[in-house]
Amino acid sequence: MSAFLTLDHLAARTPDGRPLFENLTLAFGPERTGLVGRNGVGKSTLLRVIAGEIAPSVGNVGVSGRIGVLRQNLAPPPGASVADLLGVAEALACLARIEAGEGDEADFSDADWTLPARLEQALAEVGLEGVDPSRPAATLSGGQATRAALARLLVEAPDLILLDEPTNNLDSEGRALVAQVLRGWRGGALVVSHDRDLLRQMDRIVELSSLGPKVYGGGYDLYAERKAEEQAAAERDLAAAERDSDRVAREAQAAREKQARRDGAGKRFAAKGGTPKIVLGMMAERAQNSGARGEALAERQREAAAERLESARERVEQVRELGFTLPSANLPAGRTVLALEDVSFGYGGEPILKGVSLRITGPERMAITGPNGRGKTTLLRLAAGRVEPTAGTVTRGGSAALLDQRTALLKDDETILQNFQRLNPAATQNDAHAALARFLFRNTAAHQVAGTLSGGERLRAGLACVLARAEPPQLLILDEPTNHLDLASIVAIEMALAAYDGAMLIVSHDPDFLRAVGVERNVEL
Repeated sequence: MSAFLTLDHLAARTPDGRPLFENLTLAFGPERTGLVGRNGVGKSTLLRVIAGEIAPSVGNVGVSGRIGVLRQNLAPPPGASVADLLGVAEALACLARIEAGEGDEADFSDADWTLPARLEQALAEVGLEGVDPSRPAATLSGGQATRAALARLLVEAPDLILLDEPTNNLDSEGRALVAQVLRGWRGGALVVSHDRDLLRQMDRIVELSSLGPKVYGGGYDLYAERKAEEQAAAERDLAAAERDSDRVAREAQAAREKQARRDGAGKRFAAKGGTPKIVLGMMAERAQNSGARGEALAERQREAAAERLESARERVEQVRELGFTLPSANLPAGRTVLALEDVSFGYGGEPILKGVSLRITGPERMAITGPNGRGKTTLLRLAAGRVEPTAGTVTRGGSAALLDQRTALLKDDETILQNFQRLNPAATQNDAHAALARFLFRNTAAHQVAGTLSGGERLRAGLACVLARAEPPQLLILDEPTNHLDLASIVAIEMALAAYDGAMLIVSHDPDFLRAVGVERNVEL
């Protein structure tokens, strides 16, 4: 198969010179490739390099096909119409002038008579049938804007499409739509995503890491299995190399001590007298030669062990692994921590929520599901006491903490330590440092400014601020907690929450996450 795109020894750096990735040599044809890696390794930067928006620091990008881009930020420009989002505004205007009898020679030359039918089909495929192209783009929801962007790709039909976190902020229906479009795509696709369901549909996975790029055939599950096997093997090799290095060092030290004892014995023998000088000289020469040979052998063994150790270290990714445990909520099994009875809520006009009833008792895990715009986030705010219902009652039987998608309880201009002390004013400086250390923010890490944190670090800092207090909340309320996390951070957060002994109320469109944390009930709005 001919490649639509080739990357030849590609490298990129941040504006301050920090390397992101290097020596990236790949080809992309009509297959679906998932691009994964920890936050900050350069995944989005790579897409921008491929799209021609920025230049690589080293290497070349060869394009032999047309490239289309589905961007992460789909906010329409002021005054834009749906036709502008679809990239067909001028083409539709051209056809409209011809139909009105106002077309000139250029219009007839440029007219795409197949466009209306292709546009109608594309809009139907993404669930926007009947949408007027002249409609203001600002009236579209986030999910509808994503659907329009997908429709644009279907109309343009490029050879290779670039998608940057295409399912972020989409409900289950929207996620399924993205997956459906990818399944039917006849060209190539390069997809940056942490959506494990979507990654399972990939033909291969490319991982960017500090070890360099690596290609895995198959989808997410096969990648995760092989990645775990490789990591375990590399860590075993490193442990063996470290043991070997320690053994060589011990043996060299023992050899030096043995030689020193021999030298000391020889000196004492010579001091007794009675031995001819020529014999003493020969004995000294033999001792010197023996010591030199032993030292040379020990040096070769040390060098070989050091090379094996360095080689083993190069195969283990040098990152700080995220892993922590949450403190006990001490929640009795029979305590009702939240009860909503026939609750409605609205800001005037038609209620956002109407007649909702639910109850959480003991360390139960409940998920709130449903399409975007049905009031899931509003229900979480009602549960947390951020707003009160316009009808019905909300009873809270224990303390609750709400962490929204951006962990807004953290102030971006404050350090983690300052945020913790603001949210826990009774805590001393030592208390705050000790609490943050349990969440892996040790020493100077606690002085990082919140606005500079990655998604995983920000969620962990938010959890530290609400759970490491003297009396942790018994109900943890989470709104799309995985939206801004990389795969490694998602797995670590899942492990911590699965072991948490408090109750949880969660809004998430990630079925893998809900299964991993042990959700027992789903309430659909």
